[in-house]
Amino acid sequence: MKYSEKVMDHFTNPRNVGEIEDADGVGVVGNAKCGDIMKMYLKIDENDVITDCKFKTFGCGAAIATSSMATELVKGHTIEEALKLTNSVVVEALDGLPPVKVHCSVLAEEAIKTAVADYYQKIGRPVDFEIEKAHDDE
Repeated sequence: MKYSEKVMDHFTNPRNVGEIEDADGVGVVGNAKCGDIMKMYLKIDENDVITDCKFKTFGCGAAIATSSMATELVKGHTIEEALKLTNSVVVEALDGLPPVKVHCSVLAEEAIKTAVADYYQKIGRPVDFEIEKAHDDE
């Protein structure tokens, strides 16, 4: 399996690894088929801007790389912009993924949206968006 230089860079030097103790939103997602588990932490300011984003991922190199890239793509952006992040954008930002690893990018998208949904529930705002699932039958 061949990975792009960007995937290898984000795997060997992942950005934003860790947890945020007082996170405004936390999303935990997993895929039983491959065993990848992602936990995404968001810090959100009063203007709905994601000021910090960290992750902890247990999984393959592609799962770590997509988590790392996803945090880079949403940090400093509004929730509205973060909700537009699709797995395709993550894959493109990494210069591609092997087809059997695309589900990892779906997990990254799902983790961010689940963290936003958690934040919305905490502040009493309706969750008015869909969360695509990285299904086990892919």
